[in-house]
Amino acid sequence: MEFSNDEQRTALIDFASPQLVKIALNQHGTRALQKMIEFISTPQQTQTVIAALQRDVVELVQDLNGNHVIQKCLNRLSPEDAEFIYEAVGGNCVVVGTHRHGCCVLQRCIDHASGQQKARLISQITSNSFTLIQDPFGNYVVQYILDLAEPQFTNPLCQTFGGNIPQLSKQKFSSNVIEKCLRTADNYMKRQMIDEILRGSELEKMLRDSFANYVVQTAMDFCDAETRNRIVEAVRPILPSIRQTPHGRRIAGKIMAADTTASRSSNSSTATSGHVTPNEMEHSAQIPKTLLQKPFMYQQSGQSSGIHSPTSSSGYSSQTYVPHSSQSSVSNTPSGHSESSSVYSAPSSQPPVNLGSQSQLFTYI
Repeated sequence: MEFSNDEQRTALIDFASPQLVKIALNQHGTRALQKMIEFISTPQQTQTVIAALQRDVVELVQDLNGNHVIQKCLNRLSPEDAEFIYEAVGGNCVVVGTHRHGCCVLQRCIDHASGQQKARLISQITSNSFTLIQDPFGNYVVQYILDLAEPQFTNPLCQTFGGNIPQLSKQKFSSNVIEKCLRTADNYMKRQMIDEILRGSELEKMLRDSFANYVVQTAMDFCDAETRNRIVEAVRPILPSIRQTPHGRRIAGKIMAADTTASRSSNSSTATSGHVTPNEMEHSAQIPKTLLQKPFMYQQSGQSSGIHSPTSSSGYSSQTYVPHSSQSSVSNTPSGHSESSSVYSAPSSQPPVNLGSQSQLFTYI
């Protein structure tokens, strides 16, 4: 097949065609047939292979060796030429999807189908999804569609489970699908599903169930804030009775984390709202308004500050007064910083220092 020309390949395929299904089911023949399909080079050869296989697609899909031949056809044939596969698996999606090998082939069909073929195939799977999600293999096919994250497929699929969310949440395989729905559906669909969970006494039963409690946790993690608060408030009265169970402790931890986040958010909004506490008002009233607006430094007059003090002839001293309180702050100046860069703090009301005939001068920068 690899080194022959088109005419020779056609002869080989024609001779083998009556036995292609038997060859596909054989552990050695399956590899030879896959090589034959890989090197098909003319429309005539393609049609010969299709005619030989199309009546036995479901049998081949379910076989350990034959399913690889069908997957090779999906890889090498065009979507139009592979239409016989989509028709067979779509019309038998429950039989195929609930099989160990068939569920893998069904996922590969979703990958390789064209737009209309894909939509038709997913529609057929959706119609049978209630059965598929309760199967150990079929549930993976439904999850695969949800993982596509395409709303035109996700929402109709989730709707098929409506009215059965608590029931499906308590089963091993379908609970995984319900969790996936809560992760991938839009907010409207999530709220509909959560409404079922919160209805009547279903929530308490789900919290006590070894599978359904994970559905509740997933709902808390992936819903909007308002819906999460509804779940939390509904769970609180039930929490003491399940706190000693492993999943009860996890749910209690989630609620505690949610309360902590809400508390921090509330404190943050209060801090940024512009309101001042009485202590802050009292403290700010003790500081002169000019100092609150802009810090200033003080220097010796006449030292390259650009500000000239009055001369001694007008009765002022050329020396700047340094208050006692600021001297203590200068001594704590971190290394590497200039002493003159420290912010001035308001002096306490003390009597002026007697400097003889000289008065005091502050230079503000």
